[in-house]
Amino acid sequence: MLIILPIVIIAFINSEKGQLKYLAFFILYFLFDCYLQQLSMKYVSLEFLGLRFTWIGKILSLLTSLAIICTVSKSDRQEIGFTTKTNSKNLVKSGLLLFFGFLLFDFLFKIILFPKGASFNLETFAFQATMPGLTEELAFRGISLWLLDKVFLPKWTFKGIKFGWGFIIVTLLFGVVHGALLTEQHIFKFDVVTITYLCLISSLSVGILRKFSGNLIYPVLGHNLINTMNTIIRIL
Repeated sequence: MLIILPIVIIAFINSEKGQLKYLAFFILYFLFDCYLQQLSMKYVSLEFLGLRFTWIGKILSLLTSLAIICTVSKSDRQEIGFTTKTNSKNLVKSGLLLFFGFLLFDFLFKIILFPKGASFNLETFAFQATMPGLTEELAFRGISLWLLDKVFLPKWTFKGIKFGWGFIIVTLLFGVVHGALLTEQHIFKFDVVTITYLCLISSLSVGILRKFSGNLIYPVLGHNLINTMNTIIRIL
């Protein structure tokens, strides 16, 4: 949260403010989700079932998001993206073309630089093809984006789609979450390359899918496609 604080301050200065209470809701939700996943990973293990991924943490995160979504109004659920309704076919098509353009670059970049030769693991495929997209898209491009858009009212329009500082904050936060780490020894690790790449490629591409499609179905599928592609590349 401190890392993205400068962006939040810039958003305060350069945007029309909505209801500031939703910023507090966003912070509480984000921290609760982080601690829920980290503590469950530390204290709940499924190794006795032969499972090594954080299934419990992801499931609890998903249930938390669904619980919040179920408590809000139908119009709020649509704003979150929890709907089967989509924008126009042309917008969806444009979003898909942009996403697959990013995906092609991502594939070529990783096919060159990723380490290869990993062995096939069924759990890895099952996890990467389901849980990250379901949990993280509901959390980032769903609830978090919805809350931040209530704080920093979107002011930019592209092809009839409204963008605002909430979109920028969520896009950056996704990269920071995956590239910044505080160890148990209180050593802070900050992977600038990972954060920059994830923000500009992965996070931005699924964010575009979210905005152009109008719901969370497309970004969930896109997110899981990226993760599955990464897994396949590593075993080539």
